[in-house]
Amino acid sequence: MKWREFEDECARRRDAGAPARFWWRDDDAGPVLPELKKLLRLSRSGSVPLSLAVVPEAAEPELFRLLHDGVMVLQHGTDHRNRAAPGEKKTEYPASEPDEAALARIADGLGRLRTFAGKRFLPVLAPPWNRVRHDLLKKLPAIGIGGLSGYGPRSAAQPEPGLRQVNTHVDIVAWQAGRRFVGEDEALALAARNLPNEEPLGWLTHHAAHDAAAWEFLERLLGLKSVLWLSAAEAFSYTPAAHG
Repeated sequence: MKWREFEDECARRRDAGAPARFWWRDDDAGPVLPELKKLLRLSRSGSVPLSLAVVPEAAEPELFRLLHDGVMVLQHGTDHRNRAAPGEKKTEYPASEPDEAALARIADGLGRLRTFAGKRFLPVLAPPWNRVRHDLLKKLPAIGIGGLSGYGPRSAAQPEPGLRQVNTHVDIVAWQAGRRFVGEDEALALAARNLPNEEPLGWLTHHAAHDAAAWEFLERLLGLKSVLWLSAAEAFSYTPAAHG
C-alpha cells in the first residue's frame, strides 16, 4: 500500500464521522540517548501523544525531566532481562519462575516509575518482547497494574477483571531482517488491515533501533491530519485507583 491510498482511507473515515483512532507506544526507554531526545521532539512538534514504555531499572533520572505534557510513561517490565529457558521464546517472565518472584519484580518496577514519573505514569504493563504468562494476568490488578499492552489484535478488551488490554499492531522495525525499517508498503498494509478493529490502531516504535528510513516514515505518519491520536489514558480509558 502507498501513502496516497492510506491517506485517502483515513480521510474517508474522517469524512464519514468515524476517524481512525491511533495511539503510539515506543519501547525500551531508559538511557537518555540522542534518539530518545529526537523522539520527544517529534512528539512535541507534531502535538502527538506519546506512550513511552520505560524499563524501570534502566531509567536515568534525566529521562523524566525531559518529558513534555504529551508524554505518558508505561512500565516495560522491570529489568528487560531475558529469563527464558532453552527452547522458550524470549521473556522476562519464564514458565519456570514462581508467580511471587515475577509479581515482586513487577511491583518493584511499578514503585520506581510511580516515584519518578509521578502524574505522567500510567500503571500499564507493556512486557518486554510483548510476552507475559497468562497465569500472571489475574494477579496484576492486586499489585496496582490496571492495563496491559502487547502486540497484535487482542483477544479481549478485559482479559481479567480489573485489567484493560490495548495492543499495538504495527511495529516499524523488522527485527528478523537486520533490524531495519519494515518498509512503507508493509507498514501501511498492516495498518490498513487493522483499521476495522474495535480497539485503536497501535503503532510500535523502538527509538534506539530506527534507521533513517524508519525516522522518515515516522515523521510522515505523525503529520497525518485526518486521524485522531489518543493518549495512553484515552486509549485505556483508565482512571487510576486511589493508593494509600
